[in-house]
Amino acid sequence: MPINADYSGPADLPEIIPVFPLSGALLLPRGQMPLNIFEPRYLEMVDDALRDGHRLIGMIQPDDVHSRDKDKPSLYKVGCVGRITQLAEAGDGRYILELTGVARFKILEEKSVLTPYRQCRVDYFAFIDDFTARRGEDDVDRQALLNVLTDFLKANELKVDWEGIENAPNEALVNALAMMSPYGPAEKQALLEAPNLKTRAEILIAVTEMDLAKKRTSGDPPLQ
Repeated sequence: MPINADYSGPADLPEIIPVFPLSGALLLPRGQMPLNIFEPRYLEMVDDALRDGHRLIGMIQPDDVHSRDKDKPSLYKVGCVGRITQLAEAGDGRYILELTGVARFKILEEKSVLTPYRQCRVDYFAFIDDFTARRGEDDVDRQALLNVLTDFLKANELKVDWEGIENAPNEALVNALAMMSPYGPAEKQALLEAPNLKTRAEILIAVTEMDLAKKRTSGDPPLQ
């Protein structure tokens, strides 16, 4: 496997991948996710991913609502596989790494394995459009997204790099805002499973508008 891999379709990805359950974590195709790895089982997972050459890890959320075993929670059926594109040793046994999203996947079955981390057989074909960069971004209502972002920033007294936002393509903008959004696991899963970029932007707008309306009418803090 070359250091700089090019994934043109599902056939370029392994059928069985290690999965990293992490509540509230949202990775999307071509998005970047920083991770601080310190648990021994996940340190071993990273070592194995580097050793086998694929450098791939599947990010997925635990489905706490349907979980009975806290040590091995149920998983949502859809996640996103990412490739380790940056890695540093912290000097205290931790790995600081960055995953770059490749494509979403659907879990077909969890494998019985001897590794301390979990592995699943997955299918990518339901998300074949993920392999085409910027697909469907012309359908995104960019102005509506920027309007609700402006309202959110004002309500929370936050500042952003507007020049960077204005220069970002629609795919990068929608996915970055979705990944950074402060919402809970259910909202993050809805954003992940959106069938296309247009729908993901619409979900993000709707959730943010509900958050802002709740904050204005009740004084409650934003969704977490």
